[in-house]
Amino acid sequence: MEAARTLFAWGANSYGQLGLGHKEDVLLPQSLKDFSCKHQNIKSIAGGGGHSAVITGAGELFVCGQNKEGQLGLNHTEDVLCFTSCTALSSVCVIQVACGWDFTIILTGNGQVLSCGSNSFGQLGVPQTSGGCLIPQKIESLTEKVVNVAAGLRHALAATETGMVFQWGTGMASRANRASQGKMIPSFLTAKEPCKVTGLEDVKVKKVTASSYHSVSLTDEGELCVWGSNKHGQLVSKETFLVEPQKIDAHFFSSEKIGAVWSGWTHVVAQTETGKVFTWGRADYGQLGRSAVVNDGQRQEVQRSSEQHLEQLSNVPVSVPCLAGASQIACGSEHNLAVVGCHCFSWGWNEHGMCGDGTEANVYAPTPIAALGSAKPFLIGCGAGHSMVLCQIPG
Repeated sequence: MEAARTLFAWGANSYGQLGLGHKEDVLLPQSLKDFSCKHQNIKSIAGGGGHSAVITGAGELFVCGQNKEGQLGLNHTEDVLCFTSCTALSSVCVIQVACGWDFTIILTGNGQVLSCGSNSFGQLGVPQTSGGCLIPQKIESLTEKVVNVAAGLRHALAATETGMVFQWGTGMASRANRASQGKMIPSFLTAKEPCKVTGLEDVKVKKVTASSYHSVSLTDEGELCVWGSNKHGQLVSKETFLVEPQKIDAHFFSSEKIGAVWSGWTHVVAQTETGKVFTWGRADYGQLGRSAVVNDGQRQEVQRSSEQHLEQLSNVPVSVPCLAGASQIACGSEHNLAVVGCHCFSWGWNEHGMCGDGTEANVYAPTPIAALGSAKPFLIGCGAGHSMVLCQIPG
């Protein structure tokens, strides 16, 4: 018999995004009792500004949390405190869901993309609707078969089967306009419907990730192309804003190919094909997980580098040895989770307890979540300020 699986959630919960039936922040992992019949079959976990989404093996979408803009796709605008089936999608097989700040992007098994929630920045990719969209609607103008989607603060991305990338939502436009000082900027930065990202013509993209004001794509050759805001060095460039995609030189990753990439609002995490994990970008909440850890025999103490030293190094990818070989990684807005071996590690911003250590103090080095005990992490997901882990419970 298969070992029992249980979904745990913790962190920010002011909209019920933890699915625990209440709206209090939770500082230690709590199991979701009301969702047990589906636990065996959860295949994917995602979170947004204040909402959460899980997909089952049968391609069903379950959602909870903030719903003011209709981002849960349930045809109403009340917050939902327990995971609820998105019945509007009962006839389609959902294979990926990406949650933005207040909107949701859904990829179906046949390569179509749907969206719901706020459209105040054109982030739904549909002709301007007044107010939010309460049930997922197909993005008709995206006619290419899509294989991967991403949702940022106010923009979204899709990678197609042929390796092209489309972007929509005007979230990056004001920064792009300021940086370009009156020069023309590419139309994909201001598009309210999917627009092909120019500058990627010579590569084939297989995965995309979106942040607050930047975008990242991973090519089938294992290279990263980045564009948007570089305010925190997250694009590894000297420019303050990149209006077109630029490759990050492979020498930053010991000349290894990148196998996977994730992004918080202002930091980036990448894993090479050999399993090394690199972090770079904003560092002030510990989101890069790079502080030196010294074991003094009694307890582990985290030594923080001087702020200036941290700042100098943060705009260059640096490997974090304790994360090498991670089987999964997830980024919230400013915190992260990783599965390494049989343990779930967390680090970064912890104001709402999203690191799961029972405190609200930021965590500067990846640390195993002791409260999960002998539960073995199986699948992880983050929202902007919350965390979810599907664990196998020893029987």
